Amino acid sequence: MTNILHIDSSPRGDRSHSRTLSHEFIESWKASHPGDTVTYRDLGHNPVPHVDENWIAAAFSPPQARTPELKNAIAISDSLVDEFLAADRYVFGIPMYNFNVPSTFKAYIDQVIRVGRTFAVSENGAFQGLVESKKMLVITARGGSFSAGTPAAAYDFQEPFLRTAFGFLGITDITFINVENLATGDEVREQSLTKAKQAIAQSVANW
Repeated sequence: MTNILHIDSSPRGDRSHSRTLSHEFIESWKASHPGDTVTYRDLGHNPVPHVDENWIAAAFSPPQARTPELKNAIAISDSLVDEFLAADRYVFGIPMYNFNVPSTFKAYIDQVIRVGRTFAVSENGAFQGLVESKKMLVITARGGSFSAGTPAAAYDFQEPFLRTAFGFLGITDITFINVENLATGDEVREQSLTKAKQAIAQSVANW
């Protein structure tokens, strides 16, 4: 049985393309894999806190040395990391905001990248990801086109950032479905959505 962590990060509701498509994937997956479990987190409507000074002090202190204040400061992060590590696979719906991820998703990443929990540092200073043998599917929604070979390709800091951040943790099997041109005319937008739905069906069959 596989446990999937499904996260949406758009503040929109039914009008969100990333949210709609991530749910379409999950519903199709559940129909094909009824024994699997899904843990859902909605960062768009229920954001997690940003890192603050007490969080930093707690994260870099041995657990036994943390004061009650520091334990409280790191409690949400501990819960998020436990949830993240318990998953076998990940499905993320992420809109592109200003060439990257929304701040809500960046705050989540900052909460789960934890030394000693999701990555380690060797004696010679080398980094080692502690989250291995897992798969990730990322569905992005973009107003324009940022694919390789397009004039705006150099502005895509979203996919490279996500590959780097989660690759740092050891997750390198990452599939992207980038749904583009959503802010253009109706015909182009519908073509993009149709293409995305085809990619989702293929991913359900092959992921």
